[in-house]
Amino acid sequence: MYSLVSAPVLGFDLSRLQGGSAAADVLLRGLSLTQSDLDAVASARADDDWDRVDLWRDVDAAAQERRAVNADAGALAVVERAPLGTLDGLLHCLRYDILDWTWGNRPAQATMPTPQVRAPRQRQSEVASKATGVLSDAAAAAYLRELLTDESRRRLSAPYAAALRALPEREHDLGPQADDLRQMLRRVGSLSPAEMRQLNKVTDTSRPGLTDWAPAVHSASWAVFLSGRVRAGAAAQLLLVQALDRSGVPVSDRAGGVWNLLSGAVQALMVRDLLDTTTSRRLLDPYFTALGPLSV
Repeated sequence: MYSLVSAPVLGFDLSRLQGGSAAADVLLRGLSLTQSDLDAVASARADDDWDRVDLWRDVDAAAQERRAVNADAGALAVVERAPLGTLDGLLHCLRYDILDWTWGNRPAQATMPTPQVRAPRQRQSEVASKATGVLSDAAAAAYLRELLTDESRRRLSAPYAAALRALPEREHDLGPQADDLRQMLRRVGSLSPAEMRQLNKVTDTSRPGLTDWAPAVHSASWAVFLSGRVRAGAAAQLLLVQALDRSGVPVSDRAGGVWNLLSGAVQALMVRDLLDTTTSRRLLDPYFTALGPLSV
């Protein structure tokens, strides 16, 4: 279910989970990793694999509990937070999409990888495997935040927190429209109550037009893929998850259409130089109607 190509779906789930922003942070960090970072991340993992086995028993139990809760979901609040994907899907995306360049017998890339180059899925080096484990533990702790004990969550996240102190801060590559995208994300991350109400109003008004919204999103996503901006597009969607949390947009609003409106606008802006006018306007006009134009 989860992949970089379908990042809007991943973002939709993370935007509605209690630990969604933290999970997005782990994935964003994974997107920015380079070969030179792997040692620092791997060294943060303890050598006691038995301790990790015990922690992952807790993770498995929490994942099963979520599946059971989702299957029996009846209350609206539960439905609003019920993810479309699973922890297994999240970890698969992390290991084989985000960290695809760490697999195979060739040397890992010295700089940030591009989606056009994909190593055969063979095996990772010991260092890459340990680094992947650190990120996987932290991603699981965040994704299952409310279902894990505080102690288990802390122990799963501690190596990642330690690794962060040793890693450089990097600005994410958001493609040719990076300046406009950053401006949009800053705006979404600082919404006033009045702007939230306006955003909801436009969302409600736009809902009858979903029949032409879905094909427009598909066209934009296809353009992201064909242009080689998959990783940039995924980063933008994950940053949108965090922006919504900074503004405190209610989960009910995100589930009720606000995520779709904003995610579609981000996707369209990512490839605005490639989209036809009709598709671009269909996805961007609701955003501009709600929050105004991007400043020059």
